Amino acid sequence: MTLSDAVQSTPRLPLDQEGGPVFTAPWEARVFAMTLQAHEAGLFAWHEWAEHLGAELAKDGDGSGETIGYYDHWLTAFEKILCGKGIAATDTLGDLKTAWDAAARATPHGQPIELNR
Repeated sequence: MTLSDAVQSTPRLPLDQEGGPVFTAPWEARVFAMTLQAHEAGLFAWHEWAEHLGAELAKDGDGSGETIGYYDHWLTAFEKILCGKGIAATDTLGDLKTAWDAAARATPHGQPIELNR
């Protein structure tokens, strides 16, 4: 199985008519690309990734209640696999999220977000 085949077999991955992934926001494409790069760097096997993502997606249950977006699950799974393998620290990721949120709130609409805000 090639990486392309593996990506296309990823649980519930939104695909376009040509079989490519579909993104609704730039951050979704970025976290997708980071996940591929981490896999290609040998940080985890694709089947491990699929298991983590599948577990996150399963948290939506039957879809009858409030659900979060697909790539929100993807991001959570990516963070969990990195932390679980000791590649990233949970507290460091939490601090970065807090800093990005604060920077985003301090940034005027249409301007690039700078983390030092």
